[in-house]
Amino acid sequence: MGGERFRDRREAGRVLASLLAGAAGDDLVVLGLPRGGVPVAWEVARALGAPLDVVVVRKLGVPGREELAMGAVASGGVLVVNDDVTAGLRLGDAELRRAARAAIAAVEEREARYRAGRPALDLRDRRALLVDDGLATGATMRAAVGAVARAGAAAVIVAVPVGAAEVCARLRAEVDDLVCARTPSPFRAVGAWYRDFEPTSDEEVRALLARPPAEAP
Repeated sequence: MGGERFRDRREAGRVLASLLAGAAGDDLVVLGLPRGGVPVAWEVARALGAPLDVVVVRKLGVPGREELAMGAVASGGVLVVNDDVTAGLRLGDAELRRAARAAIAAVEEREARYRAGRPALDLRDRRALLVDDGLATGATMRAAVGAVARAGAAAVIVAVPVGAAEVCARLRAEVDDLVCARTPSPFRAVGAWYRDFEPTSDEEVRALLARPPAEAP
């Protein structure tokens, strides 16, 4: 399924929220993946009357080819390895461990900066709705899924405005539910399906987290 491009992440969040109305409930927590997933998640949380938090994920780039993900780490030290990439490039465990250690430290620092002293929301026995601005390879989202499962979430739901159909299909088998508003073919890239895909800044993430969506007009 294709469709028109989204104007920006905020519009994408409103479109996604319209597909998630049935997920509303007192036990729901919406979690955005910084940075680009947070404006989308804020709109979803506002529409569903749910609290908003973040799950920080950092891609592990292949040394010398940083755009190629050999895996990802997420809040709580969760590591997801892209076996196809590591096997194809014959990357050793030592290289992966070095990259993971540095990435975990960066995740912890960024998490503290975004929350500005606010504690993380307690996910135990609650439904965690993970939101990003798109799903391309699935590596970062899989790391986020592992993080919220480790935190004790009763159920994990993934929602994105746009994604590669085959990636959405694989990830659907790993979570309790998955909602993808559009699965265009050919997919190309997440940014191809937004008219405005300017990078989200750390300042915008902090501002959105400081403004409870459930209380916004």
